[in-house]
Amino acid sequence: MKPPRLLATLTLLLGLASTAALGATPPPRPNIILILADDMGYSDLGCYGGEIATPHLDRLAAEGLRFTQFYNSAKCEPTRASLMSGQYWQDTGLGVKRGPTMGEVLRSTGYATFAVGKWHLDGNPVDRGFDRYFGHLSGASDYFKGNASHHLDAQPFRPAADGKFYTTDANADYAIRFLADSRRQQPDRPFFLYLAFNAPHSPLQAWPEDIRKYRGKYLAGWDQLRARRYEKQLALGIMKKEWALSPRPATIPAWASLTAEEQDFEDLRMATYAAMVDRMDQAVGRVLAKLTELGQAENTLIVFLSDNGASPFDHGAKRSVAQLTAGTGNLNYGLGWAHLSTTPFRHYKRNMGNGGSSTAFIAHWPAALRQPGTLTDQRAHLIDLMATFVDVSGAAWPAAHAGHPLGPLPGKSLRPIFAGAARPPHEQLFFHLFDHRAVIAGDLKLVADWGRPWALYDLAADRTELRDLAPLQPAQAARLAQLWDDWAARAKPPVRSAGGEPTYRHLHDAQEKFVGGGTDTGAAPMAAPARKNKRTKSN
Repeated sequence: MKPPRLLATLTLLLGLASTAALGATPPPRPNIILILADDMGYSDLGCYGGEIATPHLDRLAAEGLRFTQFYNSAKCEPTRASLMSGQYWQDTGLGVKRGPTMGEVLRSTGYATFAVGKWHLDGNPVDRGFDRYFGHLSGASDYFKGNASHHLDAQPFRPAADGKFYTTDANADYAIRFLADSRRQQPDRPFFLYLAFNAPHSPLQAWPEDIRKYRGKYLAGWDQLRARRYEKQLALGIMKKEWALSPRPATIPAWASLTAEEQDFEDLRMATYAAMVDRMDQAVGRVLAKLTELGQAENTLIVFLSDNGASPFDHGAKRSVAQLTAGTGNLNYGLGWAHLSTTPFRHYKRNMGNGGSSTAFIAHWPAALRQPGTLTDQRAHLIDLMATFVDVSGAAWPAAHAGHPLGPLPGKSLRPIFAGAARPPHEQLFFHLFDHRAVIAGDLKLVADWGRPWALYDLAADRTELRDLAPLQPAQAARLAQLWDDWAARAKPPVRSAGGEPTYRHLHDAQEKFVGGGTDTGAAPMAAPARKNKRTKSN
C-alpha cells in the first residue's frame, strides 16, 4: 500500500493535470443557453453544408466547436424528454415523469431559469423548475396565429390580431426580455435559457419577404443540390471521401421527371422551408446581440442542435401556391426535400439511421473553448447535456426526486471535449422508437428500421450506412443485438412487452403515413392510425 503522503501528492498532481486540461484558470459558472431547432436536417445550416443563409449560427460555429457525430432520439417528444431529464427517454418517461428537469437542477444551484418556445412535455415549465416561460405547450403551432396552448408564464397567451405576430420572432422577443429583466434585477445571478424554436417544423409558414429571398433558388432540384451540399461537406471536413453520398431512393422521383408546374411548386415549398430556417437564424442573432449588449457573451455556454432529422411527411397533396404564399396552409415540404436536408445520410425523422438520429451540434463558450473553429468526431448524445450543465454549473445531481431514488446520470460531460481533450467514449449508446431501434458500440452500429432485420455498419468506414456487414460478421451482429436486448429489458418499463409489441403504444398509434413506396429508404408507408393521441399527433 502506498504511504498516505504519496497518495495525497498523487491526488494533487492528478487534480492539477485535470485543471490544466480544462484551462489553467477555470472561468466562473457560465450562463447557459440551450437552443433547439425542430425537424431540421443535418445539412441545412451553412456550416454543415447547406445553402440557406444562417450567418449567426455559422459564426457560432466559426468561433466554437462543431460535432460531426451527435445523436438525438429521432423524434420531437422523446428527444425533449431525454434532453430535459438527462436520461434516456425510456427511463424518464415521455413528458419527464421520473426525475428532475434541467430547470429544477440548475435553479437549485442558484441559476435564473427561463424556457421559451415549444415545450411538448408534461405540465408547464413554470411548474417544472423554470422562473419564466413563453411559448406553446403543444407539439406544433400556427406561426402567425398561435394556438390555445400558448402561455406567458402560467397564463394563456393570445397574440394580437394585428398581423405582426410570428412565433419565431416572438420567441426571440421574450428570450431577450427575460434575459434583460434578469440582469437588471439580479446582475450577479447566472442564467439558463432554454430556447426551443418550433421552426422549421410544419406547417410551412414564413414571412413573404423571407420567401422571396429563396424563390427560384431551388429550381435546380433535390438531385443537384444534394450533390452540392455533399461537396461542401467534404470541403468543410464534415464528411470524408470514404463515406459515399447515399443515393436517391426509389420513393423520390428524379427532379428532371417533374413537370415545370410541379418543379415550380416544389421550389416554393423548399423556399418557404429555407425562409423558416433563415428567420430562426435571425432570431438567434437578435438574442446574441442582446447577450453582447449585456456584457455576457464571453462566459456564456451556448449549444445548438435539432431534435431529430428532417421530416419526410407530406401534407401537401392539396398543392396550393396561394396557401403557401399567404401562410395559411398546413403543408410540409415532403420527402424529396427531406432527402436533401439529410445529406449525406439515409432515412429521416423517427428512424434510427443517421438521417433520423444525427444532428448538427454547435458549442460556443469563448471563456473555456480551447480550439475555436474546429470540428470533433467524438461521439456524443442528448444524455450528455444534463451531465455537462451539472459539471459547468457546479450543481449536484440528486440521489432522489419526488420521493423516488435516482440512479447516476447515464451521460458524460462534454467539458473535456470543449477543452480539446479526448473524453472517454460511451461504451454503448442505445436507441428505440416504435419499431425502430439501434445500438452503437465502438465504431459498430446495429440498426433496424420499420421492423426489418438488424443491419450492421462500421461508422468509421461507412458513416452513411450503405454497406450492411451483418451477413459478413454475424457474431458481431449477435453481440450488439444482445446488448440492445439487455438494455431494453432494463428500461423502465421494459421497451418491449412479453408479446413483443412496442411499449408506449399511444405514440405508435400516432404515426402518420408517408408518401411514396416501401423500399429500404425509411419512407415505408404506415397503416392509417386507429386513433390519434391529442398531445402527440402534431410532433
